[in-house]
Amino acid sequence: MTEQELQSALEAIIYAADEPATLDQLAAAVGAEKMEVRGALDKLVASYAAEDRGVEIRKVAHGWKFYTKAQHHDVVRKFIKSLRPPLRLTMPALETLSVIAYKQPVTAPEINDIRGVNCGGVIQTLLERRLITTAGRKDAVGRPILYRTSKDFLMRFGLADLEELPSLKEFEALAQQALGADDGIAPVEPEDLQPAAAEVAAPAPEAAAPSVERPIADAETSMPSESKPEPAAPARKAASSGH
Repeated sequence: MTEQELQSALEAIIYAADEPATLDQLAAAVGAEKMEVRGALDKLVASYAAEDRGVEIRKVAHGWKFYTKAQHHDVVRKFIKSLRPPLRLTMPALETLSVIAYKQPVTAPEINDIRGVNCGGVIQTLLERRLITTAGRKDAVGRPILYRTSKDFLMRFGLADLEELPSLKEFEALAQQALGADDGIAPVEPEDLQPAAAEVAAPAPEAAAPSVERPIADAETSMPSESKPEPAAPARKAASSGH
């Protein structure tokens, strides 16, 4: 297989894959050494970085996937909105998601401690939206379930891995751009505001929200009213790959 043939094969695989294609998967599929595949992949990525291309190949969630370029996000978002409703989360749900993202793995009682309300409803919502997943049980009294962010979370926010998590202030902007400032932030639901369960211990004096610049709850007053372009939001198949 020539280098051009290898690049074409990698392009086809990444285009067809629903999930980010890892280096191991690509090497196994084309029957080549990982070093050779990585070299061809780097050249393929560079070719899509040209200004006249509407899509690019980005490393995300430990693999590679097609994405629309930032300058086209507004028109792509408009097209996608015409096909299906956007993902909507309440501000309490976004706050809970931020706690899980920065404290993971974390239990529901620990999240309740930080937020001061019962988060059972929003945790269930985040599980249903596949933004978080379970991570076993904590070795503590009652063996509570641990929660962490999912691969879908990385894809939704355009992150290669958790090491790319920004400060919480920047995460607010990411949430706004990935979900939409107006369409993505849904009205608060009653279950989002339930007081924390009585058996949950009150936060210790040193307990605090995630150690970042500003609690995401403040975003309600700091977020601009208009949507910003998404920073490398995953290209939906309808827009980026022609599916």
